[in-house]
Amino acid sequence: MDAAGNIAVGLIILLGLVGILVPVLPGLFLVTGAVLVWALVERTGVAWGVAAAAVGVTAIGTFLKFAVPGRRLTASGVPGSTIWFAGALAIAGFFVIPVAGGPLGFVVGTYLAERRRVGPEAAGRSTSDSLKAVAMAIGIELAAGLSIAGLWLAAVVLA
Repeated sequence: MDAAGNIAVGLIILLGLVGILVPVLPGLFLVTGAVLVWALVERTGVAWGVAAAAVGVTAIGTFLKFAVPGRRLTASGVPGSTIWFAGALAIAGFFVIPVAGGPLGFVVGTYLAERRRVGPEAAGRSTSDSLKAVAMAIGIELAAGLSIAGLWLAAVVLA
């Protein structure tokens, strides 16, 4: 791939990383998609290795971004029923306010479920835990995206 192509791929990766922080785009999948397109054009062993690593990091990052915060919420005393309700509201929020409504719906869902279950004061603590869980999920996804970006950049620079 020529320099202009690498710059275009790099900009798409950067856009994906921004999409992780500001959930408007499916950031991690955009990063991985850009690397896959790059590998399809490059067709070298290194490019395919980076593409395979990107897919693996995406799978692991996606799993961890849901598993780790969910376990921490449960460990902090937020029951599974609240997490399920918050998850349902996150899905609804995703469609009402495209993409950004997902995290917002999760936090609002946590507050509403916990307010009904334990009252407004304790619901505030649960909602705070929910905000921390959302931040943790974003951090995990960002770490995965940055890892993929670093692998790609190293392959481009060292090739």
